[in-house]
Amino acid sequence: MKPLLIGELAPEEPGQDHGKNSQITEDFRALRKTAEDMNLFKSNHLFFLLLLAHIIAMESIAWFTIFYFGNGWIPTVITAFVLATSQAQAGWLQHDYGHLSVYKKSTWNHFVHKFIIGHLKGASANWWNHRHFQHHAKPNIFHKDPDVNMLHVFVLGEWQPVEYGKKKLKYLPYNHQHEYFFLIGPPLLIPVYFQYQIIMTMIARRDWVDLAWAISYYARFLLTYSPFYGILGAVLFLNFIRFLESHWFVWVTQMNHIVMEIDCEPYRDWFSSQLAATCNVEQSLFNDWFSGHLNFQIEHHLFPTMPRHNFHKVAPLVKSLCAKHGIKYQEKPLLRALQDIIRSLKKSGQLWLDAYLHK
Repeated sequence: MKPLLIGELAPEEPGQDHGKNSQITEDFRALRKTAEDMNLFKSNHLFFLLLLAHIIAMESIAWFTIFYFGNGWIPTVITAFVLATSQAQAGWLQHDYGHLSVYKKSTWNHFVHKFIIGHLKGASANWWNHRHFQHHAKPNIFHKDPDVNMLHVFVLGEWQPVEYGKKKLKYLPYNHQHEYFFLIGPPLLIPVYFQYQIIMTMIARRDWVDLAWAISYYARFLLTYSPFYGILGAVLFLNFIRFLESHWFVWVTQMNHIVMEIDCEPYRDWFSSQLAATCNVEQSLFNDWFSGHLNFQIEHHLFPTMPRHNFHKVAPLVKSLCAKHGIKYQEKPLLRALQDIIRSLKKSGQLWLDAYLHK
């Protein structure tokens, strides 16, 4: 964005940036320069190749399981869990290429991104980019981050439930949202909402390239599994896989954000705004793999193009900068992070009920 910078407003001029901390901004730029000098933006291509290989291996194991053991209930369920794991891992891998964090040339990243999200997952790279880049620019900001647009199904944070309560808005009984979350959140996001939105977006925008990639996924899946289940059975099998994957995706993606500050635009500096909207989950080999290194959500949001295998190296520098400026750096165990999702929904629901009844 540097070529677009004309200058800064004089302090006496009206603007929305006066609350930003210039010292934090300067220190963060120095931190980024240090990370660059440490080659933390340099990708290990073998790391990402092995991730792709283990996804393809799971796809192969899944087919072989059905081919060798037949299409009984036990082989089918085992295969579904293997393919759901493959899909979840492909989701984390497409995320790497979508952030241009693997290759130096953006063209190569874009091509592999379309291959993984399109041919391996049946989704749209352009749809993902459009949503995800807005999320990174303004995480947890109402009307700017599409990830907190809950379509009146949930109320989030502290401001929104109170506003809904004051206006007597009751699309759903939000004081029970921490309970119905289990019914309409993880089970339905990918197989219903995302699947419909992706297909309609590609058609509406006439995104024929992404549509062709997605069709290649569906064609490959049907050719692979319809001989065992028939066309209808293969379609049902596909949606069961997405039902399983959706649970994985929702719990991992929400544990870093939904529990944090969700509000209207506060016009803070980049560093402070990212720390207010994100938290980390403790590192372990399992947590790294299970979340696609999104357990380092803070570092990922501060350095979106940094390869994920370097997040743990830059984390101590981020913690030091947080300590210097008195900014809270949140890190928690995996189980507590997952439980905090429900606690957060319950708290927001109670705020709504109080405002609805008494304000």
